Amino acid sequence: PDGSGHALKQSLADHLAMAPAQVTLGNGSNDLLNLVAQAFLAPGRNAVMSAHAFAIYALATRAVGAEARVAPALPADAAQPCGHDLVAMAERMDGNTAVVFIANPNNPTGTWIDRDALENFLSAVPPQVVVVLDEAYFEYVQQAGYPDGCRLLARYPNLLVTRTFSKAYGLAALRVGYAVSHPALADLLN
Repeated sequence: PDGSGHALKQSLADHLAMAPAQVTLGNGSNDLLNLVAQAFLAPGRNAVMSAHAFAIYALATRAVGAEARVAPALPADAAQPCGHDLVAMAERMDGNTAVVFIANPNNPTGTWIDRDALENFLSAVPPQVVVVLDEAYFEYVQQAGYPDGCRLLARYPNLLVTRTFSKAYGLAALRVGYAVSHPALADLLN
């Protein structure tokens, strides 16, 4: 296959009603999360993530010498027990925060963030901070109010959505993932 994945990028762009320049391909979404860390994090910078989220967030952050700031999860008696506490995550951001990682839905807790809460959070994040919305399990959610991150990209140019074919489509051996974002972010990753 060609190294740029031209045909796959075009197909994804058509399917998602986006431009091919908004698509980045990776060796699974895990590869894309590492690319984000390499592109936007460095010593002196930090990334914010929730406790009980995908372990690669902290590993990729530390691998490039950046600080992983882990926010406590929601309490066990919350509507989304052990889910992302967006207030606690916002409190951990400072002038050195370059990336925020959000898994929606989250594995292994099975929790998710609804559209209003996510949009309120995205509106409060400084524009220079890249928000990675990891939707590796997107296809499994059928709840009313669950947001499609791709539909939010036009309003939030600092948003980057990652997805994968290796979960819902059973293509784990092929390790094909993709990210969609503003073309400027995609250009940096590509």
